Amino acid sequence: MSIQTSSDRDLATPTQASADRDAYLKQLLQQVSRQSFASSVMPKLGETATALVHEQSLPTTRDEEWRFTDLSTLLKTSFAAAGSQRPTVSAEDLAAVMLPETQNSRLVFVNGVYAPELSAVSGLPEGVWVGGLIEGYADPTLQLKIAQRLAQQSGSNEVFTALNTAGFQDAALIWVKRNQIVEQPIHVLFVSVDEGQPVIDQPRCLAIAEANSGVTLIEEYWGLGDHTHFTNGVTEIWLEENAQVNHSRIQRQGSAAVHIGKTAVSQARDSRYVCNAVSLGANLSRHNLEVFQSGEQTDTRLYGLSAIAHTQLADTHSVVSLTKPHGSFEQLHKSIVDNRAHAVFNGKVFVPQAAQLTNASQLNRNLMLSGKARVDTKPQLEIVADNVKCAHGATVSQLEADEIFYLQSRGISQDQAQRLLIYGFAMEIIEKIPILSLKQTLTEKITEWTN
Repeated sequence: MSIQTSSDRDLATPTQASADRDAYLKQLLQQVSRQSFASSVMPKLGETATALVHEQSLPTTRDEEWRFTDLSTLLKTSFAAAGSQRPTVSAEDLAAVMLPETQNSRLVFVNGVYAPELSAVSGLPEGVWVGGLIEGYADPTLQLKIAQRLAQQSGSNEVFTALNTAGFQDAALIWVKRNQIVEQPIHVLFVSVDEGQPVIDQPRCLAIAEANSGVTLIEEYWGLGDHTHFTNGVTEIWLEENAQVNHSRIQRQGSAAVHIGKTAVSQARDSRYVCNAVSLGANLSRHNLEVFQSGEQTDTRLYGLSAIAHTQLADTHSVVSLTKPHGSFEQLHKSIVDNRAHAVFNGKVFVPQAAQLTNASQLNRNLMLSGKARVDTKPQLEIVADNVKCAHGATVSQLEADEIFYLQSRGISQDQAQRLLIYGFAMEIIEKIPILSLKQTLTEKITEWTN
């Protein structure tokens, strides 16, 4: 089903767009590959990723998967690679995003480079290894794990993912050993900082939860100041048998930022994965969320919220593949769109013949606060199995006049009634975040946003 709330758009591109985009992509690749992890530590991986980038071009609105997300504004800026010498950032600069629950279990990266002096992992048990990928690769046991898992997810050949693999400088590595339940949440904070010129940074995160383990992971992207910045991030999460990962992904970069992110998840038998994705920042943002259920009785829960205004564009593309019997999947993605902002949702769920007795549901709800706002939504179910319970849907609406009238009849002003309804719409997603301080921070942001 496809619900498109705007008129058909002209998909034509400039005559020399293809050549321009090819040259632009190659220039980005040249910038980021000079000091990359792959080129210096895992050259074969780097060579493969570089070849994949050379075979492709930046997507255009002629590509179905990018039909509503125009990257032409990206091509107007020449980005340099973030410097290996990190800009100076103090703990005081990060006070607004530090979580008290993770004061001894956090990793901080500044423009894609690990900042050990801002990180702290002393509060974690012995059965967990958390740190920078370069540091972890020096351990022979971890080196093997990294080689088996890094850039091995389905979808690694996608152009922005391959660009990240070819050019990331360091990465967050979280390895939870077998039978280890981590009570302490782990906060991975990626900070973008002005370097005096537009820069591209490529955050990377690799999380491995071995059999019967459990962990809560907060992945956050935050901009220190408002500057032109391009973030191209990739997170890979591996859940082995009966593992549990509760993952919150928060994006609140500056209003001049471009943010493109990939979350790739592989789930073995009896594993449970929960993702709470909240997008509030960046001028243009896109989150590609891909989940592959490779075992029976696997459970996946995806919850998302985009709250955008002015001329922001927030795009969420998800792909979930349920390949074995008795799998379960639930997705609820919400968007609040004001002014001339544009929200895009495309969710694909694949249920092949082997995935009998699957229970899957997908819902996209959109709240438009302006007549000039735009929403394009396309939930998709592709079902071959015949013994399943599956449903999907999408709604696009404005604030209901009768709901506002009801609140006014209880002595609440019209403006307050509207803010209350917006707040309630957003809180259904924010309430699912398991970290109290983060939940409170996001609640305050939504409250400010409604004002």
